Amino acid sequence: MNVLAIYVDVLFMRELLIDGALLLVTAWVRGIRAAWYRIVGAGAVGALYVALLFVPSLSFLYTFLFKVGISVIMLLIAFGYGGLRAFARTLAAFYAINFIAAGAVLGFYYLIMQQGSNALWRGLQFIDGGIRSEMKTGFIFVGSAVCVGLYIARSVIVQRREKSLIQAHVARMKVTIGQKEYECEGLIDTGNQLYDPLTRTPVTIIEASLLEADLPSTWMKRIREAEVDKLVIGDSAEDEFVWQDRLRLVPYRGINRGTQFMLALKPDAVTVQLGEETIVTRRALIGLDGGQLSSDRAYRAVIHPSMAERSGGA
Repeated sequence: MNVLAIYVDVLFMRELLIDGALLLVTAWVRGIRAAWYRIVGAGAVGALYVALLFVPSLSFLYTFLFKVGISVIMLLIAFGYGGLRAFARTLAAFYAINFIAAGAVLGFYYLIMQQGSNALWRGLQFIDGGIRSEMKTGFIFVGSAVCVGLYIARSVIVQRREKSLIQAHVARMKVTIGQKEYECEGLIDTGNQLYDPLTRTPVTIIEASLLEADLPSTWMKRIREAEVDKLVIGDSAEDEFVWQDRLRLVPYRGINRGTQFMLALKPDAVTVQLGEETIVTRRALIGLDGGQLSSDRAYRAVIHPSMAERSGGA
């Protein structure tokens, strides 16, 4: 009687390497900078899940819902949440990479290991017709899954190209107001031609939530509801704002809307880091946006193009 020996530690390490590799490829496809210890932690969860296959009492873990749940947990550990839309794209990329990898392994095995041999098909000759029909259905399912995987992979590649194009125009930005400094990634948008109409000062837009800790408690609500004019004229129950003399109202035309006003602050300086080049601009306004500028948090500001030019300096 032949006995098959399975070493759980070897199985765990193998699955850890495979899951880690799949997560790294997912990070590359999505353009995510993942910490190595988070990748290892997520890979360990996946490897432990596979190792539990050999515990008969835990067979319920291998239902469809549990498999999807483990995938979600692994991605949350490796990359965090970052919003529903961004996480859904990461999940789709992860499954697409798994489909492609599984298909490649299966194809390689039957191309190399089974070439010149019809052992698989000869084996089916001794199987009842009902089983043979089940195998055909299985191949149809696998073919359909591969097509779906290729479609998802194509979508992920297109999204990656779009993200790469955006990242090529993303720079590190620092806003200095008094003793405070705020740093974030900003998108240099050549289509942003927003100026203060009175002084012709360029306006860079930033998420108000970045400054929320230093804004009066009720201001975020007013900013989101586009009632910022009441803040400037002092129609607020809050005590006098320490940066009251820095406040400006900048008119702009929203999409499918009439003229609106954006609350802006006059900073001491705006610093833009473009590779090895540092550009400091003191003639600038910082417009506060109450929403989220990027669905996947790739950037939190829209930088006026003049602030990314040498001529835009002090």
